[in-house]
Formats: sequence, C-alpha cells, structure tokens
Amino acid sequence: MIVFDLSCEDGHRFEAWFRSSSAFEDQSAKGLLMCPHCGSGAVTKAPMAPAVPAKGNARPAVLAKTEPVATSQGGALPPAVREAMQKLARLQADTIKQSTYVGSRFAEESRAMHYGEKDAALIHGKADAKEARELLEEGITVAPLLIPFTPPDETN
Repeated sequence: MIVFDLSCEDGHRFEAWFRSSSAFEDQSAKGLLMCPHCGSGAVTKAPMAPAVPAKGNARPAVLAKTEPVATSQGGALPPAVREAMQKLARLQADTIKQSTYVGSRFAEESRAMHYGEKDAALIHGKADAKEARELLEEGITVAPLLIPFTPPDETN
C-alpha cells in the first residue's frame, strides 16, 4: 500500500491509500477520484514529504480491521452514482463548516448536550464503534461521516 497527498482544483488537501502508484494512475484516468471536501473530480497528487522509516525501537501501530470497499467493475462509476457521491461530499463539507470539531471528546460532548448540561450545538469528532453504539442506546442521535475526513488537528 502507498499513501499519496492529493489536492483538488479548489486547493483542498487530503490523503488517500492505493495498492500501488499505477493503481492511483488507473483510478485517476477512470475518473474515480473525488475530493472529500467539495466533491470535485479534478484531483492531482500534491507535493509530499519523503517517507522516513521509524526507529528500530518504535512500537508498531495496531491497525483496525476494516470492511472491504465495494468498487465498480470495468470502468468509471455510473453517472447517477457519481453525481450522488458529489452531492453527498458537498453536503458533508457544508455541514462540517457549520460544525465544531471536538475530537475524541465526541461522546462526552454529545452526552452533555443530550442531558442538558451544555447548549445543543452541531459537533463532529471521533468515536469508536462501542462509543457510538452506547450513544445510540441512550437515545442520542449520531451518524458517521460517509466521506473520508481529515481532522483539523491532523492537517498542516
């Protein structure tokens, strides 16, 4: 796997993982790449810092298991699906602009608002599956971000 820093024509920067450099080129040629911030399909590689190997005494990170992503066979996404994804990306980007990022305090902040300890506000942040399930069991409405999102504390 290889990670590339990408950017769209509007200057949004994000990263994406690919099986190889040629996989990036193939997806780009088929029009399968899209900016998660604005939905633009005009995505190119951005300048990147070189990868520096970790020290020998560094502990390896534990990778989370993820579900495989369904892909289109034999070419670009159907136009209706592509349009729907672009609309979803724009809607999510607009919602995030109106929202406050609370990071790993998402569950705590959601509970405080739900139980009247804080004024209700639109927030987004990080919660694992267990935390999200517990919030839902308490009657607190939460939803995952469907388009990949780079938290503000992880951007340059």
